[in-house]
Amino acid sequence: MTLIRFFKVALLGLALTAAPLALTSYAHAETLRVVKKGTASTLNVPMNRAVVVESDIPFSELSIANPAIADISSLSDRTIYVLGKSPGLTTLTLLDASGQLITNVDVRVAADISEFKERLRQILPGENIEVRTANDGIVLSGTVSSTARLQRALDLASRYAPDRVSNLMSVGGIQQVMLKVRFAEMQRSVSKSLSSSLALNGTTLGGDLGINGGTGTSNTSGAVTNSLGGNIPGTNSNAGAILFGFNAGSTQVGILLEALETKGVVRTLAEPNLVALSGQEAKFLAGGEYPVPISQDNGTVTVKYKPFGIELNFIPRVVDKDLINLELEAAVSAIDPTNGFSVNGFDIDAFTRRETSTTVEMRDGESFAIAGLLQDDFTDNNSQLPWLGDVPVLGALFRSASYQRNQTELVIIITAHLVTPTRGEALALPTDRVLAPTEQDLFLHGRVANGTRTPKKGAAGEVAKQDFSGSYGYVMD
Repeated sequence: MTLIRFFKVALLGLALTAAPLALTSYAHAETLRVVKKGTASTLNVPMNRAVVVESDIPFSELSIANPAIADISSLSDRTIYVLGKSPGLTTLTLLDASGQLITNVDVRVAADISEFKERLRQILPGENIEVRTANDGIVLSGTVSSTARLQRALDLASRYAPDRVSNLMSVGGIQQVMLKVRFAEMQRSVSKSLSSSLALNGTTLGGDLGINGGTGTSNTSGAVTNSLGGNIPGTNSNAGAILFGFNAGSTQVGILLEALETKGVVRTLAEPNLVALSGQEAKFLAGGEYPVPISQDNGTVTVKYKPFGIELNFIPRVVDKDLINLELEAAVSAIDPTNGFSVNGFDIDAFTRRETSTTVEMRDGESFAIAGLLQDDFTDNNSQLPWLGDVPVLGALFRSASYQRNQTELVIIITAHLVTPTRGEALALPTDRVLAPTEQDLFLHGRVANGTRTPKKGAAGEVAKQDFSGSYGYVMD
């Protein structure tokens, strides 16, 4: 008896028609198998599906070790209908008319994963995922290209075996991310002021009535005491101060004009680079820690250190091939003594701080400007003597005006790269070309370095072979 005879197909149809009512209605025969005399190989039966097996020797009795795992029915003296009911392994025994053993067949019932494999190929084409069954669960193994695709495979498997999916898959490709962050901050300040002071000192012609007055000053007299009557300071730190006086008969008049213009520019720039594994947090701090005293309930004082400078915390996740999800926090802070205070003999400074916290998604080599701050503070102040300051032209002598403007602009730009490790000799250090000085160079010649050496190997050697002309490298103004 062979498997490929055409009449067996007809026999299969008859067998399905004559199946006992106890068998599940949605079970169906999958294939034909021949059971030969002796101990046969394992018979794999999908759960809730059936197979029809044939024996080359007529049998008269059938038995199944565990009917809860598989159910059997005889269609003829050579044909057996086997239905998988629950995952497990059991034994099918065939006996002949004399009660002699024909064969024992191991029946292994497992979850039906043929449909799951087909769906997996459709949803995740090209992924090297192997699917196996283990008892009543599904085991996934192999290598996928990203964590996102790994999660999709697990979600799909949970539809077929809820809470019974074992993940043995690994993520291939590049899973290390280098984040390059550029902090650029520009601060501009302009301050202008114009003020005037007037002093009078004298007597009437008869000498009976004295005149002594002034506006805007209160310091002791200086080099022009006679003309200013002790109301104008002798020295002034204002670089734009003009002091002059004159006599009008017996009356001395002193005038002080103060004009000030201040301009300032501050630039802050930092470019930290940091590498982290996908899904792992990385931290960076370029600055320091400031001690802050904290009073305890028992009267003691402890110290807590507050970090300041350039701070960067981020968690990269390689989503799909070269697509990177970044969850990051960036901050720029500095000590600000002008806003500090004193308590219990301690001088505590304040901090200026600009920070951002965001999540972005980008591909390898792409950049994002994740933060931008433009702050413009404007102050205009005008003070004058009542009525006198409103007099045209001469009113400027009784009026003071000041103008101040502060501008701050901060930009944070990030760039993400997928990176792989390299050999150590391929990396160059800033100290590769510097030699330590000898005692003679240090004490006799005052040299802090004994010249430079020319590396022969590695990245530093490649750079040393190049011929540079003109200015190159970093230029700091």
